[in-house]
Amino acid sequence: QVQLVESGGGSVQAGGSLKLSCTHSGYIFKDCAMAWYRQAPGKERELVSRVRSMGYPSYTDSVKGRFTISYDKVDNTLYLEMNSLKSEDTGVYYCAANDGNRCASRYFGQGTQVTVFS
Repeated sequence: QVQLVESGGGSVQAGGSLKLSCTHSGYIFKDCAMAWYRQAPGKERELVSRVRSMGYPSYTDSVKGRFTISYDKVDNTLYLEMNSLKSEDTGVYYCAANDGNRCASRYFGQGTQVTVFS
């Protein structure tokens, strides 16, 4: 059973930084992508960033140059380093992992709240 657990959320002033972590069990980051999603109040969940085990990170336009996704193969942990945070970055951030045949299965963690205040 795939389990993903996020941590590192919190409240931060605009312009500040946070680093989110996602640990996992029952899952091997090998053939499919891992990703970070977020859901702002009243909005649908959106993809923020994703990465393959061999690299090739991608980002939604609104976070390019400010967020960095990475994976530590020693700790088996997915990270999202967020700098120059803006109020519009506020939301619940979810770690996600694709798995299975053609990576068609997607699993989410329980989410961690990020609040950016002015």
